[in-house]
Amino acid sequence: MDSFGLRPDRFDAAGHDQLVDIRDLQATLPGLTRLRDWAHEALALQPGEHAVDIGSGTGSEVITFADAVGPTGSAAGVEPDPNLLAAAVARAAEARSSATFHSGDAYGIPFGSATFDAVLCERVFQHLTAPARAAREIARVLRPGGRAVVMDADWGSAIVHPGEHRVVREVVDTLISATTNPYSGRRLGGLLTAAGLEVESTGSQALIQDRSVGAGALVSRVSAMAVARRVITEAEREKLLADLARGAAAGDIHLSVTMFAVHVRKPA
Repeated sequence: MDSFGLRPDRFDAAGHDQLVDIRDLQATLPGLTRLRDWAHEALALQPGEHAVDIGSGTGSEVITFADAVGPTGSAAGVEPDPNLLAAAVARAAEARSSATFHSGDAYGIPFGSATFDAVLCERVFQHLTAPARAAREIARVLRPGGRAVVMDADWGSAIVHPGEHRVVREVVDTLISATTNPYSGRRLGGLLTAAGLEVESTGSQALIQDRSVGAGALVSRVSAMAVARRVITEAEREKLLADLARGAAAGDIHLSVTMFAVHVRKPA
C-alpha cells in the first residue's frame, strides 16, 4: 500500500490530511528498529500474558508479541484501516501466528477494562486531535500493575541541513502546520501521567535519513507545500533542493526527526 495514500481518518477524522509521515524520511528503518527493540525490552512480555498493539498496521509487532506470550497468553492488534487489518490477518496466517486483529482505534479499544498486561502504541498520537482521550483509553484497558510503551515523533525536532536558515525554518514550520499533533513526542509523558499512569523510563531515537537519498520525499513534498503557502518562492525551493543535493554529494547533509518513547505502569 502506498504510504502517501494513508488518510487521517485511520486515526482521527477531525485531523489534518496526512501529507507527511516518518516513512517519507527514507532509509530510517535502523533507528526505528532500535526504538522498537527498546520498547519490547521495556514491556518484557512473559508467557501467559495478554498484550495489545494500538494502531497495529500490518501486524509485525503483534506477531512478535504472540511469540513472547506463547499459547497460554494472547496478542491482539487494533487497527481502523480495513486494508491494513486484512494485510495483518494474512500476515499472521502465513506466519502461523496466534495473533488476532480487531477493528478499532485509539479512542475506542474494543476490549473491556483491565484486560491487558501490556500495551504498545506507536506513531498514533501525532494524528489525534484529542490525545488525552487516547491516553485515558490506554489506562482503562491496562490491568493494575500493567505497563505500556507509547512512541511518537516530535516534528518540532526536525533538522534540515544544509539550506538558507529562513527557508529551512519556513519548510519545517510548514511540516508542523500540516500535522494534527506535531509536538506529540514531548507531550507523551504528561498525557500518560494525567491519565493516572506512572512513568518508568523514557527513550528516544533520531531517525536520520541516509545521506545518499539527498532531499528525499519528505523535504521535496513539504517544500512544495511551503511554496503553495507562499512562505517561500519556487526559486528558494529549487535552491534548497540544489543545496541538499550538493550536500549529499559532499557528505555534508543531515535530515532527521526525533522519536520519543515513554514506558509507563498502571499503579497496582
